[in-house]
Amino acid sequence: MHPKQRHFHLWMPNMLGFKGGVQVYSAFFLRAIQSLCPQGCFDVFLKHDSQTSPQIEYLPDTRFHFAGRFPDSVRTLAFVAQLVGQGIWQCPDLIITTHLNFTPAAYQLKRLRGISYWTIAHGVEAWNVTRPGLQTALHHADLILAVSHYTRDRLLKEQNLDPSRVLLLPNTFDASRFQIGRKPDRLLQQYQLKPEQPVILTVNRLSSTESYKGYDKVLAALPKIRQLIPDVHYIIVGKGDDRPRIEQLIAQLQLQNCVTLAGFVPDNELGDYYNLCDVFAMPSKCEGFGIVYLEALACGKPALGGNQDGAIDALLGGELGALVNPDDEAEIAQTIIQILQGDYPHPIIYQPEALRQRVVDTYGFEQFQRTLANHLRKTTT
Repeated sequence: MHPKQRHFHLWMPNMLGFKGGVQVYSAFFLRAIQSLCPQGCFDVFLKHDSQTSPQIEYLPDTRFHFAGRFPDSVRTLAFVAQLVGQGIWQCPDLIITTHLNFTPAAYQLKRLRGISYWTIAHGVEAWNVTRPGLQTALHHADLILAVSHYTRDRLLKEQNLDPSRVLLLPNTFDASRFQIGRKPDRLLQQYQLKPEQPVILTVNRLSSTESYKGYDKVLAALPKIRQLIPDVHYIIVGKGDDRPRIEQLIAQLQLQNCVTLAGFVPDNELGDYYNLCDVFAMPSKCEGFGIVYLEALACGKPALGGNQDGAIDALLGGELGALVNPDDEAEIAQTIIQILQGDYPHPIIYQPEALRQRVVDTYGFEQFQRTLANHLRKTTT
């Protein structure tokens, strides 16, 4: 059957409300596959959403199935019942789940009805998998799409999978929402900053389960940075249960006057924060990819990431930014100082237009769609 005429089941955690990496990826994936298969038939199953939204692009005859209308206590059971029941009844040509945890249900449908299935591997959910049912489902998947080489390499090593069935489909972003601009007067006034004042930025949830993102390491590096750049200011955008620990660390290091915890910032204001900064810093060590790097680069900003995780992909192995040891506070401090003083040896980070064009060419939606099209072609030839 021609891919444009196939019947797809797409299984997703959610696409609305909370906008984490999996949710953003899921929305882009739906848009891309429907653009590639406009005559296809699509049933989309959403575990946590209860209705759709005009913010999400989809074909008008797309059928949505919402499990978010069920109470939390029975939602997982109701969602699985939807997936298996509709799968047996409709017998689609291909199931694609944008979260690994749903693959055991897809495996059962493959056993019962011979339905092929793909899944997406993002980050921590794909590492150190020990559940036998999930391991079996991964081994029987027709295709696993990993968002980065780091995620792919870990998955292959830990699960001993067939490398020919684990391919790359890196994250993408909305380039139209993130543009090069001057420092917004509104934010300069809000945070009492001078236009020439160096600003470091991190955008991330302040979650105790995601402290590996490295914002505490940037805080620890700040005293050394301030020795050479006394007026530097660090802004952390995001909210979460790790905030009390971060506030305590700020007090211990006596950084109250040079650190701002901005809290939650709406998506439509994030571009202003990227344009406010002089360097985006997230020296993580367990990041599956990191869409925020792409957003910062699209605003023409130098970016710093860790050299042990998916940030290597996002920053193209150091071609688009600085990669540092995420556990080395001295190296983090020294590299941020270099960047802010204009001494970093890779000149593209000081060329906003070139930086933006490179990240759009590499990770823009058009490239995402082309890569997905190649994967679809390979499965139908």
